[in-house]
Amino acid sequence: MKEATDVLRIVGIILLGIFVLAVGIPIVLTAAGIAVGILGILFGIAVLVIKLAVVIAICYLILVGIRAVLR
Repeated sequence: MKEATDVLRIVGIILLGIFVLAVGIPIVLTAAGIAVGILGILFGIAVLVIKLAVVIAICYLILVGIRAVLR
């Protein structure tokens, strides 16, 4: 009878491991997806700020050039 309880214990551990993998993997992948999404948003904001800085710099150079020509 001791062997039967050992077998049931091993089967229970295996089923528990499968359950943990079935529940844990989607949670980990979801957390990774959120992290990647946040990084993507931050990267997009950084690119937008750089584009805005370039537009402001070009406008400033145009205004300085016009001022220089008018003097």
